[in-house]
Amino acid sequence: MLMPGFSASYVTARIRLILALALSLILVPLLTPELPPEPENFSTMLQYILCEITIGLFLGIIMQVLFFALNFAGAIASQAIGFANAQMFDPAFQTQTMLIETFLSIIAVTFIFVTDIHHLMIGAIVDSYHLFKPGEPLFWDDFARHMTETVSRSFTIGFKLGAPFIAFTIVFYAGLGLVSRLMPQLNIFFLSLPLQIYLGLGVLFLTAPVIILVFFRYYDEGLYFFAR
Repeated sequence: MLMPGFSASYVTARIRLILALALSLILVPLLTPELPPEPENFSTMLQYILCEITIGLFLGIIMQVLFFALNFAGAIASQAIGFANAQMFDPAFQTQTMLIETFLSIIAVTFIFVTDIHHLMIGAIVDSYHLFKPGEPLFWDDFARHMTETVSRSFTIGFKLGAPFIAFTIVFYAGLGLVSRLMPQLNIFFLSLPLQIYLGLGVLFLTAPVIILVFFRYYDEGLYFFAR
């Protein structure tokens, strides 16, 4: 329900339930040695269920926070190119987002399934049963610390991915200021918007492959943290 790609609006709830059931049937025989004894009362069983739901939510939110780095870079790019007010529906997150942000998000989700990174996400869930033993107390301090560190790293990576567009914005507006001083009769506002769009799209064309590669390296490292 929370993993990028699987949580998209075009994946129906029935498909998600079928995938979850199939994954459960495959994993139960493999994970039987890791499972606690059968609970003797309902309260113990409810405690087990709530703990597993909490761990699942934690893993899903971590994956979404890792994905947020690309969304942040897309927002920076949209602001720099002049597409901040050009919004469209993002099917992956079911919200209205900036055009470039949606473009990068769709490319990233496509690459997740083309390069089999979704296997790594499922593998992280499987290995979580070895990392967080079922039936044992949860590590709330570790959860909070890792979530804080992941959010901080995602902001940092997103800022780095959007750095070319920040540099483009500084150089572009500095150049416009210089031109307006040298040629006061030139209608700088009439010239700036199409020039900003054309040059900004050129920067996006040149940097998009690098942005995607750097993002997936960061995404892999974030998922490998939960792998054995």
